[in-house]
Amino acid sequence: MKVLVPVKRVVDYNVKVRVKSDQTGVDIANVKMSMNPFDEIAVEEATRLKEKGAAAEVVAVSCGVAQCQETLRTAMAIGADRGVLVQTDAELQPLAVAKLLRALVDKEQPQLVILGKQAIDDDANQTGQMLAALLDWPQATFASKVELADGKATVTREVDGGLETVTLKLPAIITTDLRLNEPRYVTLPNIMKAKKKQLDTVTPEELGVDPAPRLKTLKVSEPPARKAGIKVADVAALVDKLKNEAKVV
Repeated sequence: MKVLVPVKRVVDYNVKVRVKSDQTGVDIANVKMSMNPFDEIAVEEATRLKEKGAAAEVVAVSCGVAQCQETLRTAMAIGADRGVLVQTDAELQPLAVAKLLRALVDKEQPQLVILGKQAIDDDANQTGQMLAALLDWPQATFASKVELADGKATVTREVDGGLETVTLKLPAIITTDLRLNEPRYVTLPNIMKAKKKQLDTVTPEELGVDPAPRLKTLKVSEPPARKAGIKVADVAALVDKLKNEAKVV
């Protein structure tokens, strides 16, 4: 069984992002970039499935600029067998990414696609669901446990009320939540091995997809500074402030 794992290059989660002076977006010049943490979990899960013998090949895919090759090399250092980069300088929105992934699925014919539930830069949480709709495949989002057997995937999902277990007939789409696994530490020998693994580059035009954005960002601004808290003498003073100042009671 072949598993396809889309990965996204984002600003590292440890970096404090800054809005550009012209408010057109986030400043990423000279900023550390890394793999989206949810996608890293997806690569780890696909690698574990391969180690268990449930999957034969793991293919990592990324869409974006040439530097995304670094992200794919990281995925291959974790355990992906090869990588595919859909190279474009266009601003990629979730629907465009889903269309590119659909074209790659048609080309690669995987039985399972595992990707992060959302990216930490735009927090859209849309690509997996859109890909499932375009392919007309069953989907399980926010997965905290995945088991494969007899051509089916049993997925435990994290929902508002607790946990939900669903069974999907393969091929299917799964999006990962934080508690699915803890990605392994990438060792230097595996980093060196990843440099020798196959990495193919294609363009959206070769896949027959127009990645032009459909939405326009009008302005990006930082949230207002939070006011400092205060201490009150007793419960009566607290209730008074909640009622007369905050007006929440």
